[in-house]
Parts: sequence; C-alpha cells; structure tokens
Amino acid sequence: MARLTQFVDNEVFRAFATYAAIVLVKMMLMAVTTSYFRLTRKAFDNLEDTVSFGTGESAKKLVRGHPDVDRVRRCHLNDLENIVPFFGIGLLYALSGPELSSALLHFRIFTVCRIIHTFAYLIPLPQPSRGLSWAIGYVVTFSMLYNLMKSVLYL
Repeated sequence: MARLTQFVDNEVFRAFATYAAIVLVKMMLMAVTTSYFRLTRKAFDNLEDTVSFGTGESAKKLVRGHPDVDRVRRCHLNDLENIVPFFGIGLLYALSGPELSSALLHFRIFTVCRIIHTFAYLIPLPQPSRGLSWAIGYVVTFSMLYNLMKSVLYL
C-alpha cells in the first residue's frame, strides 16, 4: 500500500493538489455567488427561503427566476461539468508519472481557463472569450487523458 509520504514527495502530485484545490475553491465560491445573487435580486426557488423578506402573497412573489441568478447557476453548472472530470483524470494523470513541466503546463492552463471562463460568464465578456476558455480547458483535460492512456494503457 502506498504511504502518504510517497504522494507528498511526488512533485507532480503536489502540483496537481495545488491546482485542483484552486479550481475546487473557485467552484465552491460559485455557490456563495449564487446565494449572493439570490439575496440581492430577491429571487428564490423555494418559499421557505423568503421568510426574511415577508410572508403570504408578498413572499410568493419572490419565488421566481432572475436572469442574473440563472447566469451564475449556469456558470456553476459548467464548473461541475468540467472540474469534476479534470479532478479525476488529473489525479490519474499525476500518478502516472508525467514530466513535471508537462503536468504543470496542463494544470496551469486548465486553472487559468476556468478562471477566465468565470469572468467571461459573469461580466459578461463578448464571445468567443467564454467559448475559447471552455474549449481550451476541455482540450487540456483530453490531453491529460490521452497521455494517461498512452503511458499506462493495459491491453
């Protein structure tokens, strides 16, 4: 069984842990951002969430959609769709023994792309900024998958 110190001594694994932590924190902050937009736009999904803003008919009016809240939620959903695969594939890739420089390039590009994607989504910046940041990050994940399969494929 692998000892924890083997992972700590592995520079590629440490790099992965660093960049995975950054994008995971970024993804978690999207939940806080969604809550912020819900409160400031007074747009809730559930009646019980409106208790601080009134009761009865006035509260029922607050159970509604809002374009700003929907935009933040779509950005968060996109994070879930991209960061979760990055985490799984990146972990296996990091443990497959790639060169540190190659691994850092993959991890850094993906992280920067996710941050740019969030700003492009929330500001919003004109396309193709959001589309390019998504596509580049997606290609990076596939590149790690390709390199992983190339190095450890068992047939």
